[in-house]
Amino acid sequence: MVYSPVPISSIFLCYLLIIWLGPKLMKNRQPVNLKPILIVYNFAMVCLSAYMFYEFTASSWLAKYSLLCQPVDYSDSPQATRMARVCWWFYFSKVIELSDTIFFILRKKNSQLTFLHVYHHTTMIFNWWAGVKYVAGGQCEYTPTNKPSLREKQFTRENILKGIICNTLPVYPSTAFLIGLINSLVHVVMYLYYGLAAFGPSMTKYLWWKRYLTSLQLLQFFIVTIHTTYNLFADCDFPDSMNMAVFAYSLSLIALFSNFYYKSYLTKTKTKET
Repeated sequence: MVYSPVPISSIFLCYLLIIWLGPKLMKNRQPVNLKPILIVYNFAMVCLSAYMFYEFTASSWLAKYSLLCQPVDYSDSPQATRMARVCWWFYFSKVIELSDTIFFILRKKNSQLTFLHVYHHTTMIFNWWAGVKYVAGGQCEYTPTNKPSLREKQFTRENILKGIICNTLPVYPSTAFLIGLINSLVHVVMYLYYGLAAFGPSMTKYLWWKRYLTSLQLLQFFIVTIHTTYNLFADCDFPDSMNMAVFAYSLSLIALFSNFYYKSYLTKTKTKET
């Protein structure tokens, strides 16, 4: 999924097709009852996010990564390999999260298919594909520029690990691992909320903290923006082009999530007061 843009581009096109065609196919159908599936899915994502948060934390701690600026790591040491593995899982988790949209369509929750939702999901898969593709390193015989042979594609533990290591070992992990670490923690909370909400109206009284979840999401974008701004002006061995891309993307998410927060919470509060 990393050595070529074809797989992720194909997933992207299928995703857009589902968004366009799905609501049309569901127009004259009853919403699908996905309660058991949603409960399992959301709590599975809680577990995956918790695992990634732990791995990002443990890997960076053991390797003594700097939170401000991490030097280039071209090695295939156990610590670097461990970080590579969790980076790959983080990238793959963004592909899994496209399922959120499919669930909305099947449940006929078309109002939730907003620009923010689609923009966030589609850009994340490409951002992390680019990150693990072009900001990658490590010494191995199977590199991102070499298309794997049929034998290398065999579903063996050795080849899978080799593919993960060679395609996703971050050269500049200070930005990559920090984003992954923060986002994984946020998604533990987010999917916990969705998992509880999937139980139905009986859980509504326990979900008063939804607006604080949005605040937490905004906080992560501000942290990433501040961190990226620091790297732009500090003497840090990280490409300015990548920093600018992350900076611009973070600002776009701040704008979109702030608009969502304003319309969802502040506007409703003013309406109630009047």
